Amino acid sequence: MTRFGDYLELVRAPAVLTVLGDTVAGGAAAGRALSGRWMWMPLASACLYAGGMALNDYADRDIDARERPKRPIPSGRVSAGSALAAASALTVAGLGLCAAAGGRSALALGIPLAASIWTYDLIAKDHALIGALSMGSCRALDVLMGAGAGHVRPALGAAGIMGGHTVAVTLLSRGEVEGTDAVTASGAAATTGLVAAAVVAGSSGPPARMLAVLAATAAYAARCGPAQIRAARSPAASNALAATRAGIRAMIPLQAALAVRYGHPTAAGALVALDVLGKILRSRPNGRKVSES
Repeated sequence: MTRFGDYLELVRAPAVLTVLGDTVAGGAAAGRALSGRWMWMPLASACLYAGGMALNDYADRDIDARERPKRPIPSGRVSAGSALAAASALTVAGLGLCAAAGGRSALALGIPLAASIWTYDLIAKDHALIGALSMGSCRALDVLMGAGAGHVRPALGAAGIMGGHTVAVTLLSRGEVEGTDAVTASGAAATTGLVAAAVVAGSSGPPARMLAVLAATAAYAARCGPAQIRAARSPAASNALAATRAGIRAMIPLQAALAVRYGHPTAAGALVALDVLGKILRSRPNGRKVSES
């Protein structure tokens, strides 16, 4: 019988924490406060992301049977049909929450986001560069969903920053099993530097805000940069996996930096708390280890 924990593993539950801040950053860029109905928007992102993870394992079930036999589907803990049903249900739930939070303005971006997620999992990810660009566009659309259709322009910078980071992490993740190469890992490290520079360069305001932006951006770079450099020096599968996980976790401080940059320190503080929660969950000695990649 499938247990709840098996479904948490299927949807990469720890990684879901890293998507909650996308709509926060997008909303902050568009001048939206995370209040009222709009507070449902991060949960909409979480459902869409989790649905994409379930669909990913459904699509990769034959490959995982060879390369990752302990995952829920090849191990027999979750059936392929159940994974597809979970992906469908979570996608519908995500779109429903999107509509509840922002109505037509949010759905105008939520529907293309859901379509992009399914396109990536079922078609695009089989091609390295196209797949990475597709995944980056999913993350960018998620940020824009937080802004709403009528406020896309001011959020384009934040969407591009999150999307660019995601492209680099996705390319690096392709080496988790057989290893990556120095060029890909070096490119990811260079992208981290460019992303950090873009966040700081676009910042303005009082000294306290600038210091907060610098601190959050430094936390982002420190979270993923060293692991990417190690992968560039030694592109073994273990280093590629570690760099991929670091890149996923680094999304939260990056989102916090963007929230501060756009003048929403409270939202940034909530993301910092979320980051701390993620660390606590990962450090539990008796906790069930669930993959983030």
